[in-house]
Amino acid sequence: MACLIYHFGCSYYHEEKDHNKKMIKKYSIERNKTDIKSFLIRFIMLIILLYLIFGIVFGVTTMKSPDMNPQIHAGDLILYYRLDKNYIANDVIVSKVDDKQLIGRVVAKPGDTIEITQDGKILINNSLVVENDIFYPTPQYDSQIEYPLQLKEDEYFILCDQRNGAKDSRLYGAIHLKDIKGKVMTILRKNNI
Repeated sequence: MACLIYHFGCSYYHEEKDHNKKMIKKYSIERNKTDIKSFLIRFIMLIILLYLIFGIVFGVTTMKSPDMNPQIHAGDLILYYRLDKNYIANDVIVSKVDDKQLIGRVVAKPGDTIEITQDGKILINNSLVVENDIFYPTPQYDSQIEYPLQLKEDEYFILCDQRNGAKDSRLYGAIHLKDIKGKVMTILRKNNI
């Protein structure tokens, strides 16, 4: 009889132990599923947030040429703001013309008349523009741009700080508002680190 009770107790103990293992395994699987689901939801929310921040509000690009020296160097990382559509003179903007990205400084805004003289001076609405941070004359380019140029309602005239040989509105003409991607907010020096 004692043997039978011992056998029954051992059998019950092993069944209880197996049942506990199954319950722990089932709980562990359910917990893993919950953790994976939680991770995926957070990951998707992070992707959506990054898209909203860097796809709609801000943009990041690099300066590919030395056209904006000495303020912006080739290789610098640039953060720009996409939502501001009210650009004024001296704003540095990022634009796209003929599938090429341009970074330049607004010199004239809609309604202005701009003229670049033979001796490299800039006239906006018949007034001489004095640029304290620009160290180079502004030559005319051999292009189809005729001066004086009256800007239309949605046009901006953009010049690069490196005035000799830079690709800007002297070459492409006025830039339309729809082609402007945003206004430069800050520059992160990535070169010379």
